[in-house]
Amino acid sequence: MSIGSSEEDLAFRLEVRRFCAQNVPSSLRARVRAGLRPTPEEFRNWQDILYKQGWGAPTWPREYGGTGWSPVQFHIFEQETAAADAPPQFHQGLELIGPIIFTYGTAEQKARYLPRILSGEDWWCQGYSEPQAGSDLASLRTRAVRDGDHYIVNGQKLWTSYAYAANRMFCLVRTSDEARKQDGISLLLIDMDTPGITVRPFQTLDEQAHVTEVFLDNVRVPVSHLLGEEGRGWSYGKVLLDRERALTATLGVRLTRQLGYVSERARETIEGDRVLYRNPAFRAKLAQLEIEVQAIDQMGLRMLADNVAGVDTGPRGSMIKLRWSELLQRTTELWVETLGYDAMRFAPAGSAPGTVAQDQSGPMTAYLHSRVTSIYGGANEIQRNIIARRALGL
Repeated sequence: MSIGSSEEDLAFRLEVRRFCAQNVPSSLRARVRAGLRPTPEEFRNWQDILYKQGWGAPTWPREYGGTGWSPVQFHIFEQETAAADAPPQFHQGLELIGPIIFTYGTAEQKARYLPRILSGEDWWCQGYSEPQAGSDLASLRTRAVRDGDHYIVNGQKLWTSYAYAANRMFCLVRTSDEARKQDGISLLLIDMDTPGITVRPFQTLDEQAHVTEVFLDNVRVPVSHLLGEEGRGWSYGKVLLDRERALTATLGVRLTRQLGYVSERARETIEGDRVLYRNPAFRAKLAQLEIEVQAIDQMGLRMLADNVAGVDTGPRGSMIKLRWSELLQRTTELWVETLGYDAMRFAPAGSAPGTVAQDQSGPMTAYLHSRVTSIYGGANEIQRNIIARRALGL
């Protein structure tokens, strides 16, 4: 029997499909179909809708408020929400810090943070990267010095997504100097309204200000906000990154849907005396991408099968992440190509709302934003090193 084909799984698929048909806001569908990322408020709204359904944390165990779904059910959920033009859930709280809190946190930390992650009341940002410490994260220099019942934190974080909208940050800091630079790093949970924190958004290539730099100047963080043991932050950080890469099993699902948007737009675009979709050169590009996306989706299913069987997936997560980023960039490039000159109707920073229609400005914004996917979550060069080491023994 193939994955997801049991009667129970088919019934679950229909349940998710009906829920999405009734509950995904039309404005959110339109934004996703246009290739635009939801705003923080839209992410929160979608999280609240899922939370009220009892689906706030699809990958969490029931004892912490999650669904307790199997990997197969989660994959079905991702397929159906993508097909309904719903966005993925914002992952910083749900997938990166939440599981670390319920695995290593104190009872007080679990009670304080987990319910607010589920409901969407708390928005978390990730205080990892720094100037000169991006892919080489172990070189981070933000320092936390113990002062009685507090740590005094000084340093700078960079590329911190949506820090301007966040009220919490999970932050890697150096608490001691060790011979091995990966040691002496701790993980702190910091309230963003603490005095001494300055957040400065800056525009990226797509002229959006979703990333920021965060300055911490003599920020006093209670020792009770230390997550796990002092000096073990690198180990927890690796768990977070491994979990982030494990989620790549469903990336092909979203990519398949985006290719569908490209195909739909090509059927509406007139080129000379015919629709673009009938252009053999265009069809060849689209078909090649469809084949390669189908291949990455099948690799995701192999990861899923390994998950179900309790088998180590090896470097497959790195393979999918690397390949997905390349295919997303090619997909959004083809999307822009379908618009032709209309793609230049880009909505620049500071333009009045409604100046350019979403379905015209979205694909170019998606294309420009896609350039970062080969950098974040572990740069593709790092992924190739992982594959070489774990798959090829180099």
